[in-house]
Amino acid sequence: MNLVLMGLPGAGKGTQAERIVEKYDIPHISTGDMFRAAIKDGTELGLQAKSFMDKGELVPDEVTIGIVRERLSKEDCNKGFLLDGFPRTVAQAEALENILADLDRRINYVINIQVDKDILMERLTGRRICKNCGATYHLVFNPPAEEGKCDRCGGELYQRADDNEETVQNRLDVNMKQTQPLLDFYEEKGYVRNIDGQQDINKVFEDVDALLGGLH
Repeated sequence: MNLVLMGLPGAGKGTQAERIVEKYDIPHISTGDMFRAAIKDGTELGLQAKSFMDKGELVPDEVTIGIVRERLSKEDCNKGFLLDGFPRTVAQAEALENILADLDRRINYVINIQVDKDILMERLTGRRICKNCGATYHLVFNPPAEEGKCDRCGGELYQRADDNEETVQNRLDVNMKQTQPLLDFYEEKGYVRNIDGQQDINKVFEDVDALLGGLH
């Protein structure tokens, strides 16, 4: 079961990834985790990645792709994997196709969790944090009993700068621009399966599960 998980920020990818990995016992592979593991293991590619990260630069494609190749060749991926955060570009997607062809495998599905942009805005801008104790609330999903006040300690609630409307709007726009060519690439190959992410979390997973059940 070889899967790529896609969805905009706030679509609930993290929750679904956890459930897929738990139920189907396949590794959840995110770019960050891969880099950290390669650096920790002191692999040649890991050290190359670290040299770019230390300078605050993006890790070049050839290094990222090399690390992905190493990771997918490991034994725990024999039953399959869930890729999250890679590929980010069509060039990376083409490289992934080549890696899998070398390993005599292919992607089964690209699971795309779809959520309307207005709903994503509501989800991403609704977070509030207590200045005093750090408790987290959400204006829609987990509101405090009294507006602007922490239930736990009575502290003042605030919105983080990266949760404000303008920042979130910009983040979503950048993500949409990045992911569309990738989705087009995978649509052409017939891999994409769209899942309605606006439903209850459990219902979203039911739909994912129904899709994946056919692979067993």
